[in-house]
Amino acid sequence: MNKSKLSIYGIATATAIIASLVGSASFAADCPIKIGGLAPLSAPGAVGGGEAMRDAMKLAEADLNAAGGALGCDIKVVIADTEGLPEKAAAMMNRLITQDGVVAVGGGYHSSVGVASKDVANDAKIPVVFAETWNDTITGDKQQFIFRIAPLSSWASATIWQSAILAPGLKKVAILTENTDYGIPAAAETTKGLVANGIEAATYGVDIGTQDYSGIVERIKAYDPGYIIVLATGEAGYNFAQQAADAGIGPMDVPFQAGQVALESKAWWENVPDGQYAFVQRIGIPVNLWNDKALKLNETYKALTGKGAIESYALEAYDSIAILVQAINEAGTTDGEAIVTALENIDHDGTLGRIYFPYGSGKDPSVDGKGDEWWHQWPDPAMTVIQYQNEGEDSTDSAIVWPDAYKTGDAIWVSQ
Repeated sequence: MNKSKLSIYGIATATAIIASLVGSASFAADCPIKIGGLAPLSAPGAVGGGEAMRDAMKLAEADLNAAGGALGCDIKVVIADTEGLPEKAAAMMNRLITQDGVVAVGGGYHSSVGVASKDVANDAKIPVVFAETWNDTITGDKQQFIFRIAPLSSWASATIWQSAILAPGLKKVAILTENTDYGIPAAAETTKGLVANGIEAATYGVDIGTQDYSGIVERIKAYDPGYIIVLATGEAGYNFAQQAADAGIGPMDVPFQAGQVALESKAWWENVPDGQYAFVQRIGIPVNLWNDKALKLNETYKALTGKGAIESYALEAYDSIAILVQAINEAGTTDGEAIVTALENIDHDGTLGRIYFPYGSGKDPSVDGKGDEWWHQWPDPAMTVIQYQNEGEDSTDSAIVWPDAYKTGDAIWVSQ
């Protein structure tokens, strides 16, 4: 293995690969080894997010193959378009397993996709590392083959209300949410936190992919909130933000937390020219704390996509594939149960940091007083809130306004 390959995958991981290959010399793998990758590449799913995840998973394929692949074989990431729809997700998971012959699956953007597809994979004994599916129930039923590196929805929702209550004199919050397995529980958890802090909250539900928000915008405007929170995935969130701005309740008028799609800065400014001062939740450690692997991937990704920086969910997608390949190598086989054992004991140096799963068959979450949702759950994803304080700036250059541990600037509060 040459020096460049070691720099891509890491000396420790390369050593583990060599050791596993030697220890599994009797195992004959069918090359290439196929790994599924779930991503929404068509509407009504979050197409921009799906394309980012697809690009990252294919970059993972290239990097991992350059570092030796899996069990002496190249890997091939087979991308399946979920469209962000539960029924399509289940069908795509079944296709990946029964027709494409994948031995494991990574990726996944929408919670509805995770909820609908996990049973298919678990029943088939195919390990899955979900990258960006937040709903607590995805790991909450403690299925043997299901893992996750995205945050729990209940935990991520706390980020939203904890940062929102910092708004001066806040009394009422309007929550726009999609009627999905992500939006409904996220709105409920956010409302619970706000109410516990003496703040009134009203939720307005819409279907995924909604384009015309005129009626909702008027209802929210009549409610006269002091803060607006958007819990909607996909490009439709751009439409709501600009339509709200046109009505005088956008990011430049009322403290406004946009959906994660706003992290794609070029698209945000193209679609929401009045998007200055918007707050956005970001998953993953701040850019100034990225490790060498994340920095290297960011440069490759920017060159490939023309974007200003790699998105957090793209980093998650990359790591979901890399974790699976490390687990296959450490297991010395593509057998699902052996891969699960390796995942439960994995120590992965990822772009997101050190990834591991402290709870599983060896240790139940209840031992530490945690709920079942912590089963096969990475416990350390960092969460921050950034604010676009200058027109046209990139999200990775924006001020981190919460929490204090990562804070790089004070929030700018607008008012009606």
